[in-house]
Amino acid sequence: AVGTWFSLTLLSLGLWRYALRRGLFYLRRHDHNTRSAAILGSNDTALKLAADFERNPQLGIRLQGIYRLPGHDDLPGISATQDIETGELEQALVAAREGRLDLIYIALPISEAKHIGQLLAALADTTATVFLLPDIFGSSLLRTRWQRVGSSVVLSIYDSPIQGINSWLKRLEDLVVSSFALILLSPLMLLIALGVKLTSPGPVLFKQRRYGLNGLTIDVWKFRSMTCTDNGMDIRQASRNDARVTPFGRFLRCTSLDELPQLFNVLSGSMSIVGPRPHAVAHNEQYRTIVSGYMLRHKVKPGITGWAQINGWRGETDTLDKMHKRIEHDLDYIRNWSIPLDIYILCLTLVRGFVGKNAY
Repeated sequence: AVGTWFSLTLLSLGLWRYALRRGLFYLRRHDHNTRSAAILGSNDTALKLAADFERNPQLGIRLQGIYRLPGHDDLPGISATQDIETGELEQALVAAREGRLDLIYIALPISEAKHIGQLLAALADTTATVFLLPDIFGSSLLRTRWQRVGSSVVLSIYDSPIQGINSWLKRLEDLVVSSFALILLSPLMLLIALGVKLTSPGPVLFKQRRYGLNGLTIDVWKFRSMTCTDNGMDIRQASRNDARVTPFGRFLRCTSLDELPQLFNVLSGSMSIVGPRPHAVAHNEQYRTIVSGYMLRHKVKPGITGWAQINGWRGETDTLDKMHKRIEHDLDYIRNWSIPLDIYILCLTLVRGFVGKNAY
């Protein structure tokens, strides 16, 4: 009886909350139970927030206007057909004092700290709820979160999402997937090792120094696919029809089977199943000086597969644009990391991640 009551109570509460939420969404979409808002600042951050309000009418926030600093032009992205008032900050302050604004969002760049302070002082004379949305570095932020250090509150700008319980979950994922893969693929790996040994002189495996978590050097293992094993400060990437690649090695590289020994890197903890692909130390030193945010990809462990790889940005980076695209996807992965995202990337890797036009 107690169990039945407990189950029915949970079900009833869940249904009630769902019905209430859907009811509120319906009312707000039809201009009931809404609040009026204004954005102070005329920049891309303001325009993005305005678009978010428009896409989410269920929030019940109705944007009345976007107001600029004196002497600044209107935001180009606001068309004349939009029912949004534009003007100078003083107009918004007057509306707030008159009680016509419920919410005010300050979206000024950090360089306007003086104006922000003046606005906060002026808005203290109103009953509007005030939010600060500082335009600090735009989309270059990696992973932000507020932290308390004693009595001080700080905002992280370049941070890793894989900390605390997330690091344990990520490690558990790596141990489970790598162990299962090694058991399943061990016969294939033995055949590949035999093929490497019989088709060209030299060792079956080779290790190459690459950057891992926090930019620390790690040894990454691969099946040897070339006649040489470059591991210094002058490493040339494999290119199409590269004479250094053996015939059997070309097959391994085209199918990404040469990467399988990195499962041992994952098992030992120096790599993850999913993450930004590790580059040779020489390439790191080259690109960190010319690609903004390059070293931020080392805020997480490198992976055997990653977001960039399943989106086609793998293989030779013979143009700077290709490296920019790879880094863009790597940083996007870090910003949005989650266990479900890792599973999604793994599933896509099984479908399209082993072969590709840039794998050679």
